[in-house]
Amino acid sequence: MARKSLIARERKRQRLVEKYEELRKQLKEEGRWEELDKLPRNSSKVRLHNRCRLTGRPKGYMRKFGLCRVKFRKMANEGKIPGVTKASW
Repeated sequence: MARKSLIARERKRQRLVEKYEELRKQLKEEGRWEELDKLPRNSSKVRLHNRCRLTGRPKGYMRKFGLCRVKFRKMANEGKIPGVTKASW
């Protein structure tokens, strides 16, 4: 499991992105780059990194489910993810 501080940092970035989303969009459309530079760096959407919702693992992330591959496989085998079945042919 990822360190709690990394998970908390990512949540903080997510909140900042949501808070400044409209303002950033407006400033970009108007071309007011100096004012855009004064906003917090972490309010940029580019700085977000997808993490597993359960463990906070940054790698092997599956967007459709919001989980890392390890937790996805475990939950799929246990039948906890609806519509997902083990392939056999």
